[in-house]
Amino acid sequence: MPLHNLARTLLCAALWLVHLAAPVVWAQTPYPNRPVKLVSPIPPGGAPDLIARAIGYKLSQGLNQSVVIETKVGSNGNIAAEFVARAPADGYTLLVGMDSLFVINPYLYAKGAVDVNKELIPIASLGSNQFVLSVNAALPVKTLPEFVAYVKKTSPPPAYASGGNGSQHHLTMEMLKARAGMDLLHVPYKGGAPATTATIGGETIAMFSGTSNSALVKAGKLKAIAVSSAQRLKEMPDVPTIAETYPGFDNSIWIGLFAPAGTPDAVVQRLRAEVAKALQAPDLIEAFNKAGGIEPMVTTPEELQAQIKRDQAKYSKVIRDLGIKPD
Repeated sequence: MPLHNLARTLLCAALWLVHLAAPVVWAQTPYPNRPVKLVSPIPPGGAPDLIARAIGYKLSQGLNQSVVIETKVGSNGNIAAEFVARAPADGYTLLVGMDSLFVINPYLYAKGAVDVNKELIPIASLGSNQFVLSVNAALPVKTLPEFVAYVKKTSPPPAYASGGNGSQHHLTMEMLKARAGMDLLHVPYKGGAPATTATIGGETIAMFSGTSNSALVKAGKLKAIAVSSAQRLKEMPDVPTIAETYPGFDNSIWIGLFAPAGTPDAVVQRLRAEVAKALQAPDLIEAFNKAGGIEPMVTTPEELQAQIKRDQAKYSKVIRDLGIKPD
């Protein structure tokens, strides 16, 4: 073939390749270009689910893309965590996960299918809530010191309820028992609702629960005598903190947004920015409050990592010292 014909052929081939590749380049659009999935580890009505729906609505506005909530229940959140960890690391499958997944489960369960602290990365904190120490309405105590005195003089030790072995309700009461030097019999139930029913009915005398039980307190079915946070709660300003009796006691719960490890930094930064904006929105703050007094939790990535490490140290010690096993 003459050289000029060969050159013409090569030029035509090059132009054709450019033509084929061009639509691929032009079709690329910034994240996100399809719906984003938020996975909740708790059935509808639980705090992570309510937070997922509230933050999902705001993210759909900020990202200008549909955000779909999908529930994956089981194994104290491990099933949802595994589902997200195994998803493509592209920012389209995210976990709205409670802190227990990262600071309790690794020390409570035998080695799971995924290492959540390596295979999932934190994008942002979302919300926090506190525990309320509630007692049976007929119990002859009104304050935490009175409760401790009552327990110490009761024999055999009275029982308290929790949502299950290794739950934060359980571990918080064990921390208080150790701090106060009192003895209580632990009765684990299959979730917070039956534990609440048991305490109202007198099967147990006390329990720690989230602020979702505030309506029962207002109705006089339970008495709230202390909260686990460092400061008093806005919705319960007359209820003292445990720290007012035992300085330094502070045990809160928090929920965050997580992605599979390896998610592009640009995607993580975009999501982080949208979450930061959403947590300042009055309608989201109101939605969180209606979901049981949940407070928006705004942290830097470094602050969230530090929180995770502190909580891991705290909970792993309690689990190890007491030899707690899951139900």
